[in-house]
Amino acid sequence: MASGTSYKEVFRVPEFRAMWLAELQSVAGDQLARVALSVLVFTETGSAALTGLTYALTFVPSLLGGIFLTGLADRFPRRELIMWIDGLRGCLILLVAIPGMPFWSLCVLVGIVSLLQPVFKSAQLALLPDVLGEERFATGMAIRSITIQSAQMAGFAGGGLLIAVFNPYVVLVLDAITFFGSALLIRSRLKPRPAADRSGADDTGVRRSWRASAGESWGLLFADRGMRALVLMLWLMALVAVYEGMAAPYAALFGGSSVTVGLILAADPLGSVIGAFLFSKFVPEARRPKLLGPFAILAAAPVAVCLLQPGLWVSIVLFVLAGGFGTIVVMQTTTSMTFMLPDARRGQAIGMSNSGLTTATGVSPLFAGILADKTDAAQAVGWFGVAGVIAAIPLAVLWQRSIRAVPAPVTD
Repeated sequence: MASGTSYKEVFRVPEFRAMWLAELQSVAGDQLARVALSVLVFTETGSAALTGLTYALTFVPSLLGGIFLTGLADRFPRRELIMWIDGLRGCLILLVAIPGMPFWSLCVLVGIVSLLQPVFKSAQLALLPDVLGEERFATGMAIRSITIQSAQMAGFAGGGLLIAVFNPYVVLVLDAITFFGSALLIRSRLKPRPAADRSGADDTGVRRSWRASAGESWGLLFADRGMRALVLMLWLMALVAVYEGMAAPYAALFGGSSVTVGLILAADPLGSVIGAFLFSKFVPEARRPKLLGPFAILAAAPVAVCLLQPGLWVSIVLFVLAGGFGTIVVMQTTTSMTFMLPDARRGQAIGMSNSGLTTATGVSPLFAGILADKTDAAQAVGWFGVAGVIAAIPLAVLWQRSIRAVPAPVTD
């Protein structure tokens, strides 16, 4: 893998510019919609429980989509799939924006939008290597990470500001426009490519069932010790980031104001932006896979320090560090997995690995909350950090052994 690929070199690729801009506006729009939906539902129903349910529906169905639908990213042309999914999501959000929409209808529409997200992401990530090639892919992933985290922060802040100036319905319409804009960019700037798995058939010529296709993709994720180490390190990063889901009870240790909660929530994306920038800018690409194991340990270690009951500002610094190292691990595991997977199975396999990431993200705050009820939020978060360090060490060893097992390239 070449080293020293600059951001400018990546942005010189017209198709990447289109994909980057399309995703940037969609992510910002999604955050606007989450804020708008929360305000809209609470205003209409006055129920915190229903508000929480609506917010959860912007995440939870994506797990089902990741398991059952990501195979579409291999069986259909990825450009067309991305384009049609964005167009469909824009139409669904426009329906959500109709005043007086019954709550159950709103839940169904928001759930379908969430269900389609992993299909979009799988197709996008599987298409990116074709657009950038191996030499630019890692830098492209770093650019994505930096801009996505920045767009999320801007979307959350901008959503509150726009709602204050206009109303939730206007913000939802803006979200729909971002989806339509994304679809138009993909249609006009990306060239058509055939489906990676055009026949959908196995080696004997018999068309694979969904079960067989999913089983094959799942098997690829655990085919050898190197791939197993990558998948498990990816999932581990979601467990280590438990402090995001515990932001409110953690903030309660310091008075529990909304400002404190916001500071804790901002720490991880801030660390992500810093970590992605420094790693992509100053670490040669040839060295990056070798640093994956140590960085997985370093992502969990700051979280473990929470056992010492640090103050608010020390905790925020720890979460920034954890977010930075964690994002580096997610970027590098995704990069390594992408080129270890065959193109015909890449979309579904990446989608299933991301489903595991989504599951871990949802499960970790649940168990941390149970533990916090017995102790306190800092203790619960800290024990998750300790568990993360303990789990990361053998995974780092496993990954290092798999790297050493790869034969060195033959040179003249």
